[in-house]
Amino acid sequence: MPVLLVLVFLLIIFLEAPGLIKKKWWREMIAVSFFLLLGFALSLPQVLGFELPSPNIVIEAIFKPISDWLRVTT
Repeated sequence: MPVLLVLVFLLIIFLEAPGLIKKKWWREMIAVSFFLLLGFALSLPQVLGFELPSPNIVIEAIFKPISDWLRVTT
């Protein structure tokens, strides 16, 4: 399964990169590369069976104090 994941990401790179390079869209190339690397870094551990922490923990830590404050002031 990890091999299939790598092949899919390589296919995306080979389809997207030549057009961006040909048009000399360097900022877009950097953005696409960043998001592809991020997507690969997040999907590979899942494919390998590792459990990733939920992003809800961070979101709750940020917005819970705001929610509590709004509840008190209303």
